[in-house]
Amino acid sequence: MQRDIGSFPFSPTVRVKLKNAGFSTVEDLTGLKPSELSKEVGISKEAALEVLQLVKGELDPVHSHQSSMPTTSKSTTSSQRLAPSQQSKTGSTLTALDMLRQEKSHQPIVTFCQDLDEMLGGGVQLGKITELCGAPGVGKTQICMQLCVDVQIPQCFGGVGGEAVYIDTEGSFIAHRVADMAKAAVQHCTCIAASSQTTEEQEALSTFTVNHILSGIHVFRCHNYTELIALVNLLPDFVTEKNKVHLIVIDSIAFHFRHDFDDMSLRTRLLNGLAQNLIRIATHQNLAVVLTNQMTTKVGGHNGHSHLVPALGESWGHASTIRLILFWRNSQRYATLYKSPSKQEMTVPYDITLSGVRTVTQISSESNISTSDHASEDGDTNPRKRLRVGDDESR
Repeated sequence: MQRDIGSFPFSPTVRVKLKNAGFSTVEDLTGLKPSELSKEVGISKEAALEVLQLVKGELDPVHSHQSSMPTTSKSTTSSQRLAPSQQSKTGSTLTALDMLRQEKSHQPIVTFCQDLDEMLGGGVQLGKITELCGAPGVGKTQICMQLCVDVQIPQCFGGVGGEAVYIDTEGSFIAHRVADMAKAAVQHCTCIAASSQTTEEQEALSTFTVNHILSGIHVFRCHNYTELIALVNLLPDFVTEKNKVHLIVIDSIAFHFRHDFDDMSLRTRLLNGLAQNLIRIATHQNLAVVLTNQMTTKVGGHNGHSHLVPALGESWGHASTIRLILFWRNSQRYATLYKSPSKQEMTVPYDITLSGVRTVTQISSESNISTSDHASEDGDTNPRKRLRVGDDESR
């Protein structure tokens, strides 16, 4: 009786309307007639009848008795989506030691920027939501495309050996740019294999090609928030089918939620539901979820000055496990670890080259920056676009 509504083969429109009306599990539909469901959800009586018929098996007394057993239908569904090595943990209590061992066994996704990887604890972590916030042109999409390439690096080279899902809401995914990054990644692994000359690495290189990398990135284009919510609801089934997926990117999460919303309470509810689904996917499927977020101006801080903050409001800030603020400083890109449960706040430089995201080899003295100088969410200054020459002197 606790089976999630999203696990049934409803149409995306009906699925979204059910979620918006507050129907999350099969139990919520108990005792409803088609006419009552039609009125509450805003669908036709025929569609309501079809919904009730599809969930009828779950509402049957026999199934209800089975759902009261220690292994509930919801737990069974979750265990089917987990890797076999994790199924034994489903529905059981984990100790802190078990969780620590699991986290240590998860190989993070590298970014090819050594400073950025060290700040994140080795790279983008699996099982967590990482949010990239920054002004246009600072490199959010570039980092996302780089991660889609890096997640496919074979395990013998220190990679994850997986695939990626890229949800594009802005139309900013560029296949030619990804091909450039993929070519550089293949060359990098080729150099490593040439120096070590191990059989395992040579065999991995035979399939680690540009075409193989591009075919391992599953791109979805969402044109409105309804399509985005429907797609996220369908992701668990897709990830189960494509069991090599270890990364989900949404670029960007804010694009469809910053306009066309007269009812802000509705927007908050939709965002909260979206966040919960993404958290569930990240933890149950043991994959990394990376979101990009835009910046907006907050007027009248504690000192009366306006500054840039991540969009979607303060409540959305709780959705991500890790939050990075990307910004410019004297023509140099920087990333600040603003929120992390295990790492201290710090700021590091990074570079965007033809080959992708890379470590900054040399920084001019004018570009040196400390954590206290960077723009923060609530500080006197904030991440901003590239500064004009002479901005520092005029302050």
